[in-house]
This record gives sequence, C-alpha cells and structure tokens, in this order.
Amino acid sequence: MLRAIAGASAAAVLAAAAAGLGGCAAQQPGSSPSATDAAARAFAIDADFPDPDVVAAGHGYLAFATNSFGVNVQVASSRDLHTWTVERRDALPKLPAWASPGRTWAPDVSTIDGRAVMYFAAEHTDSGRQCIGVATASTLDGTFAAASGDPLVCPLEAGGAIDPSTFVDRDGTRYLLYKTDGNCCGMDTWIEIAPLSRDGLALAGGPHRLIRQTEAWEGNLVEAPTLLLRGGTYTLLYSANDYASASYAVGAATSASLLGPYTKQKTPVVSTAQSGRRWDGPGGQDVVVTPHGDVLVFHSWDENHIYRGMNVAPLRFTPDGAHVVVP
Repeated sequence: MLRAIAGASAAAVLAAAAAGLGGCAAQQPGSSPSATDAAARAFAIDADFPDPDVVAAGHGYLAFATNSFGVNVQVASSRDLHTWTVERRDALPKLPAWASPGRTWAPDVSTIDGRAVMYFAAEHTDSGRQCIGVATASTLDGTFAAASGDPLVCPLEAGGAIDPSTFVDRDGTRYLLYKTDGNCCGMDTWIEIAPLSRDGLALAGGPHRLIRQTEAWEGNLVEAPTLLLRGGTYTLLYSANDYASASYAVGAATSASLLGPYTKQKTPVVSTAQSGRRWDGPGGQDVVVTPHGDVLVFHSWDENHIYRGMNVAPLRFTPDGAHVVVP
C-alpha cells in the first residue's frame, strides 16, 4: 500500500508522529495496557479505523479503512497528515453480487490512467471465505462501484485471499500483492504477488509466492503486505501474529529481486514491546512517501481493546533494517 504524498512538511510529519488524531474498528477484546501506557497513546484518528490506506488527493490526503458500523469502506480526510476528519459516508456503498456485507477489509486505492481504482477484500458468499474484488470511481473522493461481477482473486483452495496492495516496479509494471488466508483452515499463509493489466482491472499473469510464516514472533500467519523499492533493494513490510493481541507486529523482508528470495529482518519494524507499549498490537500498515522521508501509517488498539485507531510515524532505513521512530 505504497502512496506518494506531496507537500507534507517535515514539521507536519513529525507532529503527526508525536501527536496523532483518530480512527475506528471495533473488534474482540484482549488484554488491556496500564493507565500509564494509555496516557502515552495518541492516535492520528482516535476511532475505529483499521488497515488504513493513504493517498494524496487535491490539496490534502484521503485515508480509506476497513468496514465499521455499517459502512463498507470508511473514508477520512486531512490537509496535513496530522488533523483528520472521518467522513460520514461509504466509499463503496454497494458490494458486488458475490460479496456479503460485514467483512469488507483493507482497501487499497490508486489512480490508474486518470481513474481511481480500489482493491478490497470481502466475504465470498458461496464459500464463506474472503476474496479480493476491484472497484472504480471517476475521482479519488468519489463513490466507488464494482468493476466486475466476479472476484479478481479468489483462491478458495488456499483459504481465500485478503489484504490487497499494489506496487509499481521501475519499468512501470503494476503488481497486486495479497495474503492467502490459509489460517482460516489450518494451512500456511503466503504473501503472493501477481502482475496486473495496464488498467489494473485484471490479472496479467499467475501468482508468485514471496514469504510465509517462519519466525517465532509471527505466530501462525503473515499478512498485510506493503512493497517498497529503496536504493535498489525491495523491502516487503508485512504484519504477523494475532491481530487481536499485543503480539501483532510489523515485520520486514528484503531482496535484490522483485520475486525474491526475501530475507527477513530478525526483529519487527514496530511492535508493542519495541514501542514501549505506546502502540498495542500495531499492524495493517501503509507507507506514505514525503519529500522528507517515508512515513508509516498503521493501526493499533485503544487502551480498552475495543477499537483500532490510526497512527502516523516516521519510517527509517538503517544498515540493520527498517525501523519506526517512536516519539
């Protein structure tokens, strides 16, 4: 979910990391941090707003997020990455015929040839598993409508698919990354990548597997891929472990080639422990590119583990890997 953002000042980025504002996603409860931890926590969107995806739009920014309170795809707007307004509208008010409401997750929005394109995960009605669809709108702040009556990616034999994310390589080829949802059914999870057609509405080739869960801290899954190209190195950010717990975290893997092999960073980019419990169960990340460096946008739990708000923090690359700057 890599997005270029123009016009954000260094002060705005650092202020966003230090102060934040709100986002929303009610989920099952878990263990609660202490009152001291809660006091240190400050969201960019302090409401239910998980799996955020941020894009530049006009003189500001739009953020899209997983469903909440009857809205299939949430929308928030900001002029500076710091102060956000959650809009009371649904970016995808009507789901395609193959999808059931209530499980519309992790939207990814891009502009392709002058048209806004959204990839989203939704429940496949006939199987009860998750699959990925595609929708379009005339503008980023418009109302999206399904571009097809069928899912774009729906590997039911692998448990389905969730968490779509796009990447454009240096030759201009656009790719779709996603997670095979094998943990639904006692199978491995894989981050896969497949080329897209020029208009982004169809696959232009078969999938290639990049990584699966292998590290102890990852638990039984990897998900939420975000692919970057920095200094000739491909860096794959991903979330892992149980999203409902403090064990959820963001990891990284690097490769000299788009299709791998990828070598995993041994410690997470950001985790509950790494942040000193400022962020509880961080994940569902997106990367925003500013003139002053990369910024990670991600969700974490509120102090009562009722919802996941949105956070903004600088992302830095050092010789030992990628790291989030904890304010």
